[in-house]
Amino acid sequence: MNIARTLERSAFYHPERTALIFKDQRWTYRQLDRAASSLASGLAGLGLTPGERIGLHLPNWPEFVLTYFAASKIGLVPISLNVVYRPDELGYIINDGEAAAVVTAEPVAANLPPRRDLPSVRSMIRVGGAGSDVDFRALSGDPGLRAIELDRSETAAILYTSATTGRPKGVMLTHENVVSNTSATTHHLRMTPDDRGLCALPLFHCFGQNFIMNALLNCGGTLVLQERFVLDDFTAAIGAHGVTLLYAVPTMYILMLSADMRRWDLSSLRLCFSAAASLPAEPERQWKQRTGHDIHQGYGLTECSPFASYNHDTAFRPGSIGTPIENVEMKVVDPATGQEVADGQLGEILIKGPNVMKGYFRNPEATAQAVRGGWLHSGDIGSRDADGYFYVVDRVKDMINISGFKVFPREVEEVLFLHPSVKEVAVLGMPDPVRGEAVKAFVVLKEGATADAEALRALCRDKVASYKVPEAIEFIPALPKSPTGKILKKDMRNPQ
Repeated sequence: MNIARTLERSAFYHPERTALIFKDQRWTYRQLDRAASSLASGLAGLGLTPGERIGLHLPNWPEFVLTYFAASKIGLVPISLNVVYRPDELGYIINDGEAAAVVTAEPVAANLPPRRDLPSVRSMIRVGGAGSDVDFRALSGDPGLRAIELDRSETAAILYTSATTGRPKGVMLTHENVVSNTSATTHHLRMTPDDRGLCALPLFHCFGQNFIMNALLNCGGTLVLQERFVLDDFTAAIGAHGVTLLYAVPTMYILMLSADMRRWDLSSLRLCFSAAASLPAEPERQWKQRTGHDIHQGYGLTECSPFASYNHDTAFRPGSIGTPIENVEMKVVDPATGQEVADGQLGEILIKGPNVMKGYFRNPEATAQAVRGGWLHSGDIGSRDADGYFYVVDRVKDMINISGFKVFPREVEEVLFLHPSVKEVAVLGMPDPVRGEAVKAFVVLKEGATADAEALRALCRDKVASYKVPEAIEFIPALPKSPTGKILKKDMRNPQ
């Protein structure tokens, strides 16, 4: 088994179909596969051998796609590197993963630490080349090279967690993990070679890498790649390229809803998808009202490749993360006892199936804590209804404890979203000397809109118990976010 075989298969069945679009560049499947094979030969010529790790420190460029599949063809393990990380952060991951090579590019290369601080790296490859670096474009060889056969349990990729607490951990996904998950994605989204998917989410993230890139190339569809999310460029690409699959995170939908949507051509869309963070109910309702499309939510973690549940291929239910995907089980348990709770009761969501990671790279203790008895412990609090649909309430670590009363931030956020002036909101617990914690809300208002803290508190008092009403409300121009649009509550708890 080898994940690169998905590209080879699509190149065999759909050689002249467009595989990749980036700006004014296009690749057919034949061209993309031959370019990846040629690059694979070049990488092997550097002395890189199966099982060694190669860091992908690249923006959303075609070079990321090429390097990923070239590495897989010869059994190298890509380590995805966040291009906005600083030298210390990148140095930790490259050294922890013992990367034998790193591929980088001029716009981001300055963020890498000096070579002397990366003892495992034998080859630094740069798009364009510079100084002693190997020139990416000089790496070439046999365009007919085929992917080597690997055991399904071999590591296919390592993606490091975003480190909301502690040091990042390297999630090892096997070829079986990735192949099973991308196959499930194409099945549940009913993807065909006629689909065109728009990706402005980073390919170094599991959502962009597996759910979008790998799934589209698996089904023979077209990957319309953008370097980053820029609202006008993103929405213009939908009409310009006849995009059928819209992939976004909640903050992207919120930004689109805050603009004049009448100027966009969305007629080609057949499915709108959201993941990576919980989708608030009010933006979900507004999107349906304005576009006629439901926002289909997916749920998962990097540790499960990432797809675990989907809402829904047959019976959509607003507000839900749906039901488990094929060959995957999910349940809700009491975090204290590990016992499964009744339908409708809150607990921790657990996941089991071929999508669950091999483990954390060289970290057996963390692996044993995360995966117990074959079940991945998600760290998310949620529930299941009587029909088997799952709902996420919040992260375990984000729960606020006020004198023993539990407050889930999302419940308060959903109420604040009802105010017409509110564009974005994040609720978290702040230390309180008497009650342990108190509720604080960080609010971003829509452009030109006004609201005061007392009006927002009054709205909350009408909807939730008094202890859930924010003690403090701080208006800020923007919420801190990760490259995937996930709100970074840790940065609000501990401002620099």
